[in-house]
Amino acid sequence: MAKTSMINREVKRKKLAKRHGAKRDALKKIIASTTASYDDKMDAVVKLQKLPRDSSPSRQRNRCELSGRPRGVYRKFGLGRNMLRKATMNGDVPGLRKASW
Repeated sequence: MAKTSMINREVKRKKLAKRHGAKRDALKKIIASTTASYDDKMDAVVKLQKLPRDSSPSRQRNRCELSGRPRGVYRKFGLGRNMLRKATMNGDVPGLRKASW
């Protein structure tokens, strides 16, 4: 089980990314624009740098919904490999079963 503080930190990052997402996208669009002036682009860069660091989506880490494990997480299920195996063995994941050949 991951530390509660680490899980809470990830929740905080998701909230910040959601709150500042539209503003961040607008600023990035100005920076990438070919028609914007140099001064406008520099202003956009400064504003982008003033946004919270954790509001960037690239700072987020996929974690297992049950255990909080940061590695070995399957995106499709949102579960870590260990928890996915347990859920599969219990029959909690429809359409998924242990392979045998």
